[in-house]
This record gives sequence, C-alpha cells and structure tokens, in this order.
Amino acid sequence: MRGLDAPALLEAAQAGDNDACERLLVDNSGLIWSVARRYYGRGVDPEDLYQLGCLGFLKAIRGFDTEYGTQFSTYAVPKIAGEIRRFLRDDGAVKVSRGTKERAMALRQKRLELSQRLGREPTVGELAEATGLEPEDIAAADTAVLTVASLQGESGEDGFSLEAVLGDEGIEDALVEKLTLRQAIDALPERERMVILLRFFKNLTQDRVSKVLGVSQVQVSRIERRAVAHLREALTD
Repeated sequence: MRGLDAPALLEAAQAGDNDACERLLVDNSGLIWSVARRYYGRGVDPEDLYQLGCLGFLKAIRGFDTEYGTQFSTYAVPKIAGEIRRFLRDDGAVKVSRGTKERAMALRQKRLELSQRLGREPTVGELAEATGLEPEDIAAADTAVLTVASLQGESGEDGFSLEAVLGDEGIEDALVEKLTLRQAIDALPERERMVILLRFFKNLTQDRVSKVLGVSQVQVSRIERRAVAHLREALTD
C-alpha cells in the first residue's frame, strides 16, 4: 500500500481494500477531527464524535464519484457532519447528569481510599457500606461516565478483547458496534453490567472480579458468558 497516491488509495478503498480505507482514515484524521469539534458540548464524548465522523468518512468513500467535479475532501465534509448530526438527532447522546458525574467522582475517591486501606480492590458491598449507596447505584454511576469501549483493547491477563468475543465484521461495522456498545452495556442486568465493567473497562482478571463481587470465579465466568451473549445479541439485532 505504501507509495500509492491519494486517487489510487481512494480507488483501492472503493474496491473493498480495508488497508486502503485505514490509510485514508489516518491521512484524513485531521479533517475528521475538525468536523467533530463543531459538535463539542452536545453531551457526546469527543472520541465518540470522531468515531461517528469516521463512519461518515467511510460512507463518503463508498459514495464518491470523480464525475462529481469536486475534491473528495469537499464531498466528505458534509458526509462526516451528516453522520454526527444524524446520531445527535435520531439516537441521541447518553446524557450524564452533573449529579451522576459527581457521584462517580466520589466513588472513585472512596474506592481509592478503601483500596489503600484494605490492600485490595474493595467489593461492591464494601463500597455500598462506605458510601450508603445501593450496589445498583454504584454500577450505574460507574458505567454512566465511561466512554465507549475500545473493541481492540485487551482485558486483564487473558489478553482477549471485546472485538474477539463479539466478532469483527470489518471497519465500518466495528465503528457502528463501538457506538452502540455503550447502550447495550447499559441495558444489561446489574450483575452482568458489573462484570463487563470490571473485566473490560477496569482490566481485572476473573479471579480479581470474583473477589470484588464476593462470588466464585466460576460464577464470574458464567456471568461473563451470559453478558457477552446478551451483548452479541444486542449488537446483531
């Protein structure tokens, strides 16, 4: 792929070359970010806006025709912006209230204090006792302030990723999955949501998760399998 000029890269990408798509995304990341910045302050994480912009950029690649008589970047900008606006209009952002953010910050501080005192990660029960919150409230506060998960990020000591367990259907599908993954996690039952949170966002092993939740590692494994199955089902509907 090295050495190809922009028109050749575009042609290769339109022919279905994923390497060419990735190269174009990297080469045009500045353009995508410049459009995404227009929508800061709308309740969506900047990284999520960028991922939406990437999806619009990929659609621009698919739809561009040199006979339009315009530069590709000129054609791509409204596609990038349109994808972001469509999400904000139709899907909406996951709104996180100031109170929830403050609760999450307090939980983070309390978790740190307990970890230092206990010499280990506190269990949800210990956090609940120390804060006066219900376990469900703790899970809700933790997950509400998380950005969308990286599909490629490895979890724990096992070296596997959400991409591996959910499947990889290509660049565009992966972007869509990243944007819907947060909503799918929020819809999980509380115990499953906590396991996904601890395993894939906190990078804990199943053994450490079992100690945090006060259950056996076998139970954690079963809960995780159910959660992954529910996420896969939600993402393939």
